[in-house]
Amino acid sequence: MAQSKGTVVLAYSGGLDTSCILAWLKEQGYDVIAYLANIGQKEDFEAARKKALALGAKKVYIEDVSREFVEEFIWPAVQANALYEDRYLLGTALARPCIARRLVEIAQREGAQHVAHGATGKGNDQVRFELSCYALCPKIKVVAPWRLPEFYQRFPGRRELMDYAKKHGIPVPVTPQTPWSMDENLMHISYEAGILENPKVIDHGRHGGHGAGGVSCVRSLIGNFTAGPSVCVPVKVTNAGDGATRSSALELFVYLNDIAGKHGVGRIDIVENRFVGMKSRGIYETPAGTILYHAHLDIEAFTMDREVRKIKQGLSLKFSELVYNGFWHSPECEFVGECIGRSQERVAGTVRLSVFKGQVYILGRESPGSLYNEELVSMNVQGDYEPADATGFININSLR
Repeated sequence: MAQSKGTVVLAYSGGLDTSCILAWLKEQGYDVIAYLANIGQKEDFEAARKKALALGAKKVYIEDVSREFVEEFIWPAVQANALYEDRYLLGTALARPCIARRLVEIAQREGAQHVAHGATGKGNDQVRFELSCYALCPKIKVVAPWRLPEFYQRFPGRRELMDYAKKHGIPVPVTPQTPWSMDENLMHISYEAGILENPKVIDHGRHGGHGAGGVSCVRSLIGNFTAGPSVCVPVKVTNAGDGATRSSALELFVYLNDIAGKHGVGRIDIVENRFVGMKSRGIYETPAGTILYHAHLDIEAFTMDREVRKIKQGLSLKFSELVYNGFWHSPECEFVGECIGRSQERVAGTVRLSVFKGQVYILGRESPGSLYNEELVSMNVQGDYEPADATGFININSLR
C-alpha cells in the first residue's frame, strides 16, 4: 500500500478517463471523494455514483449546479454579448468556473487539501479549473494526472488506459468509441479531438446533439428582457405559435435549447486559438445561447447610447478573452463585469424573432427606454432637425 497522501476531491465525470484517474489516485495513496456536477448534461447520475463507489471512492457528491450556471454565469455572458474570436459563445469556458467553485466548496467542507481533475495537459480546461481553484482557495493543492510524468508515461495512449480499466474492473464500452471527444452542458455541446483534429475532415452532421439541421418550418418567439440596478437578463419567452410561456431562468433556457435545437440553430465549425498557444478545431452547438445573443444585441442597439455602446463593445471583447482564458474568478474580470452590468440599466424591452433553417431572424422590437425617434428619422417629417446644419457638419469633417 502506498503511504497515505490525504484526501483529494476529484472532479468526476463518470467516463473512462476520470474513472481510471479515480483508481490511480487511490493507488497513489489518496482517499478519493468524487464530485459530479449536474450542469445540464444527459447523464445517469445514479449509475455514475455506484460506479465511483465501486471503484473505491470514499464518498460521492452529485451536485445540481444548473440553475446557478444559468443565473450567475450564462446571464452575465448574455449581458456582455460575449463572443470569443467573433464566433465562439464560450459554453465550456463558462461551465468550468461554475464547476470549480463547488469543487473547492466540497474540499473545504471535507477538510481536503487536494483537488484533482481529468483535463489534459494541452487544453484550456486545465487552466480554467486551476485558476478558479487557486483564486477561491489559494492554499489548495491541485493534482493534475495528465501533467504528471508518472501518469502520462504509464498511459501514453488510449490502449494503455483501456488495459488499466479492464485490470481494475472499470466498465469499458463494448461499442466503438465515437471518433471525437464530446462535452455537454446547458449552454452547449462541443466536439473536439479524434478525427476532427484534421481540419479538412468534414463534419457530416452528428445525430443526437441539440441541432437537427435541415428543418424547413418557421418558429416564432417573443423574448422579454427587464432592467434593474446593473442587471438585464431574459425574464420571459413566449412561443407566438402556441402561446407557451417560460419565465424562470432555467426553464426558459431549457425551452430555448429545445426550440432552437430542433431548427439547427447555433452550430459552428471553427479553428480557434487556445490560451496555451496552439490552434485547435472545435465544433459547437449552442442553440439557446445563439437566440439570446441575437435578441440581446438587438434590444441593446435599440436602447443604448452610441458612445456607451462603443466602450461596451471593447469591454465585451476583454470579458470574452478573460472567460475563455480561465480568469472568471479574477479581479479584472469582476471589474469588467461590473462595468458591463452598469451599461445595462436602460436595456429593457421585447424582441420578436423567428428561427428558420439554422438561422435567427429579428422581426421587431419595442422598449419603454427606446432611443429610436421615428419622427426624427423620418424622411417625411422634419421635426426638430435642421437639414441645413448638416452642411457645416460635413465641412468640418472634410477639413482633414
